[in-house]
Amino acid sequence: MTTNADRLARDAADAAEVRRWQSHPDVIAWRVERVRRQVDRLCWAGIVLGLAFTTANVQWFAAAGAEVGSLPWLTAWLLDPTVCLVLLAILRAEQITARYQVHTGRWVRAAKWLTLAATYVMNTWSSWAAGSPAGVVLHSVPPVVVFVAAEAVTDLRDKLTDAVHVAVSTSMNRTEVHEPAATEPAVTVAEVARPERRKLFADYLADARAAWSAEVEITPAWVREATGCSRGLSSRLAAALAAEVAEEVRP
Repeated sequence: MTTNADRLARDAADAAEVRRWQSHPDVIAWRVERVRRQVDRLCWAGIVLGLAFTTANVQWFAAAGAEVGSLPWLTAWLLDPTVCLVLLAILRAEQITARYQVHTGRWVRAAKWLTLAATYVMNTWSSWAAGSPAGVVLHSVPPVVVFVAAEAVTDLRDKLTDAVHVAVSTSMNRTEVHEPAATEPAVTVAEVARPERRKLFADYLADARAAWSAEVEITPAWVREATGCSRGLSSRLAAALAAEVAEEVRP
């Protein structure tokens, strides 16, 4: 006969299992990756729409009253896409570098700012020359939104990667919760399997140290193969092991 205590014990065990998996680094990484995809899609949609708006304005600015269908009028359509393609290439590259927290150089940031500044000037020049505050505001909003989004999306990707690393560190350093005593009227071993002890950072490092030899290059990929650790943890383990090896060979 199943009592209320037995049902509560099973519910408690189920809740503990769900909580354990919710705090697992791989589950957190999967959730962060899903959010990252949503952020990328929304930001890219806003950036593409903003650049599409500026294309028409820049064409009108570059055509300078040329007859519709004439060569200058047609050529004017190439000006803004030229600038936008360079900007999109930079943002696409930063989408990958920010994922792995690889910081780009000054030339990359300078190129991004130059393309954004060029788009802004070409969109607002006619309004500034005509002394139209309303026109300046109207044609300033899309380039400014594109500029802010281009800067913000890189930081967002970097912070989302930090969130995964924090989850891994917290999981590795977390103390294990003691299991209830066998005499308590809880769930029996036959009903719920006891979770195994989670490997700590020091355990993974010891495994990597034991598997390493002088002819092996210490890389995150090798660490994952040797220890079976996660991708987020492998970089820290590789750095720690490389530091130990360098310390040992140092005279």
